[in-house]
Amino acid sequence: MFIRRIFALVLFTTLTFDGLAARAQSDKTNLMTSTAIEWNSIEAKTNANGSSRQFFAGPTATLDVLECHASTLNPGATNHVILERPNDEVIIIKEGTIEAFEGDKWVRIGPGSVIFNAAGTPQSMRNVGNGPATYHVVMMRPKQPAGGK
Repeated sequence: MFIRRIFALVLFTTLTFDGLAARAQSDKTNLMTSTAIEWNSIEAKTNANGSSRQFFAGPTATLDVLECHASTLNPGATNHVILERPNDEVIIIKEGTIEAFEGDKWVRIGPGSVIFNAAGTPQSMRNVGNGPATYHVVMMRPKQPAGGK
């Protein structure tokens, strides 16, 4: 009887740890892998200000989240009110003329220009051109060290 209890306890403990290990391993398999995405393979979703295309968003080996999308602003449209985001982001202008609010002023930029929005700084963009303005956004959220600090 005692042997059966020990065996049952060992079996239960082994299955529990195997299940936890499998779950941890499955979380690692959800990491994004290298890929190339063709512009026209992503459907443009219309919104009140223009449209957007979501290329990817997910964890990588070094980041909790790496996200990339492209937005198109209609002439005169603003992406959002001036706000502060919790994460760093890089914006690359594809076409059109944008005014970017950076820190405390509006800066006019065009195709090929790059914006770096540091976490916690005021930012916004508006299309000041006569046609659509399209830009790519890459947002990064680093992994938190163990213990959350």
